[in-house]
Amino acid sequence: MPSHEPDDSRRRRTAENEKGNPMSGAEVELETDRCVASGQCVVAAGQVFDQDDDGIAVLLAERPAPEHLDDVREAVAVCPAAAIRLLER
Repeated sequence: MPSHEPDDSRRRRTAENEKGNPMSGAEVELETDRCVASGQCVVAAGQVFDQDDDGIAVLLAERPAPEHLDDVREAVAVCPAAAIRLLER
């Protein structure tokens, strides 16, 4: 059975985002049970999303850096399963 844990490179990218960049007040929600593995979120915002071995979206940054917010908005718009939400505060 494939692991749904992010690999070391994914953890590293998330840790760098959490430590090195000023975070926005926005938060990403991903409903993995709705994901249809199209990969459109990764194409739109690869800094924030990845896919596991089954193609299911994996959230790399729950609170993306401000410079990635437009990409996340695009990912929300193109997700065929409407599995992504961006909560902007």
